[in-house]
Amino acid sequence: MNDHELDTLFAQARQETPEDAGAAERFLARHRAEGAQASPAILPRRHAHPLRWPLLIGCGALLTGAFVLRPAPALPASAAYDAYQAALGDGW
Repeated sequence: MNDHELDTLFAQARQETPEDAGAAERFLARHRAEGAQASPAILPRRHAHPLRWPLLIGCGALLTGAFVLRPAPALPASAAYDAYQAALGDGW
């Protein structure tokens, strides 16, 4: 196919035909009928708590920050550390 044939094909595909309008009407009628028959329990539930996920992510970030940024516990002084400090002085 060349460009001219493709342009003609696409132009024909864009033109609405009576069959297209009939198919659309059938679809919309069926869709509206299904929507009218659906009970509220079957309909998709809207988010009752839209802040749930951001709140959970924020709490997770807060806890992670608390664990990571807390000061390290004081290390017990060992005999080797005491020996180095005694031999070389502070700041070795």
